[in-house]
Amino acid sequence: MARIPEDFVQDLLNRLDIVEVVERYLPLKKAGQNYMACCPFHKEKSPSFTVSPTKQFYHCFGCGVHGSAIGFVMEYEGLGFQDTVEKLAESVGMKVPRGEGGTPVRRPAKDVSLVELNARALQFYRQCLKDSPRAIDYLKRRGLTGQVAARFGLGYAPDNWHPLAQVFGDYATNPALKEVGLVIDHEDSGRRYDRFRDRIIFPILDSKHNVIGFGGRVIDQGDPKYLNSPETPLFHKGLELYGLPQARQAVRTKGRVLVVEGYMDVVALAQLGVEYAVATLGTACTPDHVRKLLRLADEVVFCFDGDNAGRRAAWRALENSVGQVVDGKKLSFLFLPPEHDPDSYIRAHGAEAFEALVADAGLGMAAFLTRELASQVDLASEEGRAKLLHLAKPLVEQIQAPALGTLVRKRLAELVELETNEVARLTGASSRASGPVSGGERGGGRRWSLDPQPSVKPAADLGRELLQLLLVAPHLALEVPQSALPHDSDNPRLQAIVRVVDFVVEQIVPPLGVHMLEALRDSEYHGLLSEALRLGEEHYGRSSEEEIRQAWRDGLTRFLKSLEQAEAAARLAELQTKRPSQMSEAEKAEFLRLTGLR
Repeated sequence: MARIPEDFVQDLLNRLDIVEVVERYLPLKKAGQNYMACCPFHKEKSPSFTVSPTKQFYHCFGCGVHGSAIGFVMEYEGLGFQDTVEKLAESVGMKVPRGEGGTPVRRPAKDVSLVELNARALQFYRQCLKDSPRAIDYLKRRGLTGQVAARFGLGYAPDNWHPLAQVFGDYATNPALKEVGLVIDHEDSGRRYDRFRDRIIFPILDSKHNVIGFGGRVIDQGDPKYLNSPETPLFHKGLELYGLPQARQAVRTKGRVLVVEGYMDVVALAQLGVEYAVATLGTACTPDHVRKLLRLADEVVFCFDGDNAGRRAAWRALENSVGQVVDGKKLSFLFLPPEHDPDSYIRAHGAEAFEALVADAGLGMAAFLTRELASQVDLASEEGRAKLLHLAKPLVEQIQAPALGTLVRKRLAELVELETNEVARLTGASSRASGPVSGGERGGGRRWSLDPQPSVKPAADLGRELLQLLLVAPHLALEVPQSALPHDSDNPRLQAIVRVVDFVVEQIVPPLGVHMLEALRDSEYHGLLSEALRLGEEHYGRSSEEEIRQAWRDGLTRFLKSLEQAEAAARLAELQTKRPSQMSEAEKAEFLRLTGLR
């Protein structure tokens, strides 16, 4: 389907006033330069939802939702991007450009074509399910109805090597089919075949309900039981969650999200009334997953089988959660009896019993952390108690929530028979919660540093901060020497920085960060940019222009230096594979320079 031109979207955003748009849906009160209200996307008693007329940006400090006027209407009304643009354009007397047949038009975009390929494949898989008594019988045996199968768009991939050739006339030659993960080219023969064969198909959707990937489950026996799309320009399993688009409304209503391990669990729970469940996509729950869930709900419950595999999965989820949780949010860990998974438990005991189990999820994050670590040591000995603190330190150091960090240290203190302040000293306190501050306190006692210990900050953190600063103040991109940024890096965050810099330089006037986010909505970097804009507003939103500019210049200097050092290290590693007799004189001189011997 053709799409709306980027320049039209930018013109529309320039004509809209986000304050006027948001006030059509909820009352706003003036608060300094901004406007405030109770957030419409989560339950709260004190207003934490802000609208900035200067940045044309809304942000909730409670649940983390943020975006432009377009994003607000999409989120509030549950509309797609195209429908939202048409609605807002009509409100300011603009007409969406039309192509042949009256469809909105847009410059060709690579990702759009990949979305279309997935949509066509899904249509085929859904028809194949209707035509396969064996696949239908399997779903019936699992207790699923036709209604829930239709709601989640389930399909079936036939049991032969290249059924998708019926859909795509250029099956053998179209490189995009491989790029989107629908087919595989054999390494030796080069012959092409379908990735998914004889499997129930679960389409994976993004927030706009585009099909970005697939999961396939074997019908009877087979290995692997679940097969997922590979990483593609559309699909990043560390960022997406299965079932989230379908669960979003129930999550907001309930104030809780349940994270389970299997796609079938999500579908079965939804059929029996538990509609706020999601699943990770063949990977452990990542920090990005946790941040996304905490923006949607005040409570996240990880539900795992009670066996060793379930405990390991729960521990990985905890490791990726400790640095993301904030005070006022709750993370819990629910372990089912070993003989059950969520699907079998709810069918054996009923939805009411399962809901009661979830509501009384046994272990909070602090209790689970200390229980698991304590089980690995001998608390009766001094050495065992010292080992407990040693094991806990790298996790406790990550906790950014002041109250939670204090309570975890207090629990540890009770176990190791020390005072809480001694445990705090031995395990290290969160730098954000209690570390040294530069720039004073701002915004109700919140403390942060615009320039924390530059000499020890890793390159990954520098790239993250630079991206945040770019989204808060895009004009900073004009200070970047473009030749200094590598355009061939495989690092997603560095790719995003390069894309933002290129985009800003192409504009006559540097755009607002939120406008840039809308312009790059269909790019593979949109998730990273959206997160950077949210965190940038939280970290730097109240900082002065001079503070932001200084943080940018310092960070950019260190970041470019780190790239230079990485390039030198890679070259040195390459030279070290050669014997001295194999090196030219120039290579010997370069080797001595890189090793600091000359």
